[in-house]
Amino acid sequence: MKNGIKPNPNKVFPVPGFKTVTYVKPTLTNPNIIVGDFTYFSDVFFERHVLHRYEYYDDKLIIGKFCQIASGVNFIMNGVNHQMNAVTTFPFYIFEGWDQNVPPHSEMPLKGDTIIGNDVWIGQNATIMPGVKIGDGAIIGLGSVVASDVEPYTIVAGNPARPIRKRFDNELIDLLLQLKWWDKDIEEINSLIPILTCSDLNIVKEQIKKMLK
Repeated sequence: MKNGIKPNPNKVFPVPGFKTVTYVKPTLTNPNIIVGDFTYFSDVFFERHVLHRYEYYDDKLIIGKFCQIASGVNFIMNGVNHQMNAVTTFPFYIFEGWDQNVPPHSEMPLKGDTIIGNDVWIGQNATIMPGVKIGDGAIIGLGSVVASDVEPYTIVAGNPARPIRKRFDNELIDLLLQLKWWDKDIEEINSLIPILTCSDLNIVKEQIKKMLK
């Protein structure tokens, strides 16, 4: 362990001397926001960036481990949606005095839970729309608006975000999805760092193949 210190996923400020980078998991108070160990946010007050999450929809934001979330990223939840199959889209039910109950889920354009995989990098000021599924190892470009699912290890950018390219060839992607390094214990991840940070991808492939035998 570096300097004899073991990584602690429950430490709010994990970067010495910085109070502007936080591990997300220990800051959470809402049970419908679920975030894995070591996922960090380059800011504070992560829950303020989960917008339009209202109790009557009960949708969840689920984020895996070791994700890197830049400042200004917002997650838009299903509460942003209005009823679209009627004459008006005005949400009378949220304002006092109007005689309308909350519409049943079947009447609303709900997209389900928003699920982000592991080791996903989300660039500054990106917006993730309701119900999106982002695969492991994906990269979301700065300022992107992600309104549809993203495949594992794919780079997307733009508004709406579109695939630019796969990060690796299919063989390496398959090996990484089998390895699931983010699910290993801290000691083993530490031992894997030379492989995880190696730029010679042929060496990486061979090493992972040996581990998966």
